[in-house]
Amino acid sequence: MLNNKEYLNKIFQSNKPLIIYKTVGGYDVYTDFKEKITLNSKNFKNFLNKKTSQPKSSIKELNCYVGFFGFQLLCENIKIKIPKQQSLNFYPGLVYKPQTIIKIRKNIVIKSLLKNFRQLQTPKNTNKYFYQKKFNLNLDESKYSNLFKHFSKKIKLGETYQIKICQTYSNKSNIDAVNFFWKLMNINESPESFLIRDKDYSIISCSPETLIEKKKNVIITKPIAGTLNRTKKMNPQFANNFFKKNEKESKEHNMIVDMERNDLSRICKTGTVKINKLKTVEQYRDLYHYVTEIKGKLKKDITNHDIISAMMPGGSVIGCPKINTIKLLNGREKLNRNIYTGSFGYINANGDMRFNIIIRSILNYKKRAEISAASGVVIDSKPKREYKENYIKAKSLLDLFKT
Repeated sequence: MLNNKEYLNKIFQSNKPLIIYKTVGGYDVYTDFKEKITLNSKNFKNFLNKKTSQPKSSIKELNCYVGFFGFQLLCENIKIKIPKQQSLNFYPGLVYKPQTIIKIRKNIVIKSLLKNFRQLQTPKNTNKYFYQKKFNLNLDESKYSNLFKHFSKKIKLGETYQIKICQTYSNKSNIDAVNFFWKLMNINESPESFLIRDKDYSIISCSPETLIEKKKNVIITKPIAGTLNRTKKMNPQFANNFFKKNEKESKEHNMIVDMERNDLSRICKTGTVKINKLKTVEQYRDLYHYVTEIKGKLKKDITNHDIISAMMPGGSVIGCPKINTIKLLNGREKLNRNIYTGSFGYINANGDMRFNIIIRSILNYKKRAEISAASGVVIDSKPKREYKENYIKAKSLLDLFKT
């Protein structure tokens, strides 16, 4: 019989659907899915409020649904319509009910609701993998500058104060998702990293941003606003001084923090929304981020749907004010965002949940790979700098295709 490590490697080398999610001290691998639900605007609320709380299993780590909500689904959930755009016709959202969890820590621990999980037939990997090294970009610098000028006028008119222009890199590829994921973790492991591998698509992400972390009646969000290109000569103290002295970055951060506090205030008890950690620096391979942690205590009788509706889409990757800025973006973006600025995570049967914002991600579907990035435009932003920042944010993902 295979030991735990051999069994895990067998799964990785197969075609078996699985999800990997970064956690403190390692990774959780979910597989042997009992259910797979395609979400849409008609079943979303019912799923969040009723389906997620259905009968619990004997293994607490498996009392959950895990998956993603796409950007369009989250917009439709708060009654914002998206005009017709170029689209891959990708799933609006998908959630999975796992029956096996494999915990990768110092040792590998497997818990399963299936007695014979090691004997289950694992489909052989017959995929033909390939990937291009070059990417097409939907907005070159000229197109980006034109869009930048348009939104700068909207800022001056007071229709928005900050707006995040999305660019998408794409090419023809059918990637080995597990291989790409571990390569990415070696160079840019992030607290909200995840992988979904299914029969017809994969998502690989090194997202740094936690949107929702809820345990019992306490909810935490950690907005990121502020990016600095990292060089060998820099250290976190240098980055911290840069952010403190840079008026543009400070304005951007303060606006996003105020907006996230406002979102939390809609679902939290009066006076309980507090800043836990203000303006800390997080270090990644190619950049530094400016992060604040905000905490609140939920009102009585707040539902899962109430929480998701208040917090998603995450404001830090949209701009502010959130609703009007989403409408401005939707009116000008010609390419559907798919997963980008949606959310991935899990909801437990007891109501606890953890969700990120899907950024720094690769979507591979229909032999097409997509990587999207966005930077914030405020009143004194410069188009060349923001254009370059988008590339810096996508770089660790783009580099995977060069090796």
